[in-house]
Amino acid sequence: MAHEFDGKKYEKASSHQQEWGRMQLAGLGLRGDEKVLDLGCGDGSLTSHIAELLPEGEVTGIDASQGMIEAARPKAGENLRFLLLDIDDLDFVDTFDVVFSNAALHWMKNHEKLLHNVRRALRPGGRVRFNFAGHGNCMAFFRVIREVMAMERYQPAFSSFEWPWYMPSVDEYAALAGSSGLQNREVWGENADRYFPDRDTMIRWIDQPSLVPLLPYVAENERRAFRDAVVQRMIEETLQPDGRCFETFRRINLSATK
Repeated sequence: MAHEFDGKKYEKASSHQQEWGRMQLAGLGLRGDEKVLDLGCGDGSLTSHIAELLPEGEVTGIDASQGMIEAARPKAGENLRFLLLDIDDLDFVDTFDVVFSNAALHWMKNHEKLLHNVRRALRPGGRVRFNFAGHGNCMAFFRVIREVMAMERYQPAFSSFEWPWYMPSVDEYAALAGSSGLQNREVWGENADRYFPDRDTMIRWIDQPSLVPLLPYVAENERRAFRDAVVQRMIEETLQPDGRCFETFRRINLSATK
């Protein structure tokens, strides 16, 4: 199931995702002539940075959210394009030198299919570089939403709710990658725990993207109250004496070749 995000709001709430992505790109050692696919490009900010690193190459950013693509398309350029496309529907064959993804693939449930499609999309010798949420990520947020979802007021709304995130352990993902046919595989974890500078910054992150998959289950006239209950409990759970808010961010990294 694809989720619909507000790309403009995400631009203002994704500073830590941008930080992680630029660190990944710095380690890629791009020559500048590669053809790159960015999976889950979001508002396109990081994708446009990739394009700057490819003066003789090109980059394609894909996302399943219309709101994200609408925010991204004004950034398109001569060597940069954006497509509204679900990652599950990847059908490229021997097309890209690098398939890259940052802070997006925990929204994908079927990584066996994903890795198969990514391998097919790569040219021989092409590279994969992923960073996404792993086991132990967002412990406060998940504890809080489970608590609020279980309230008598909201519990019936979530009777058919399907957990939308996939956040494996390093060992689990290493085993999955091992059966993908990709070569030179490295899978490792990363502790990226973060202090939001203030509660307002954390609240923007709660609103976009964190609460997006939950709100459609709540009646429209109850959504504001549900959101406010989550925000209040998150402040209680995460606020530090200095005014910052602490949350756990744990990452899975994959580097491999075809």
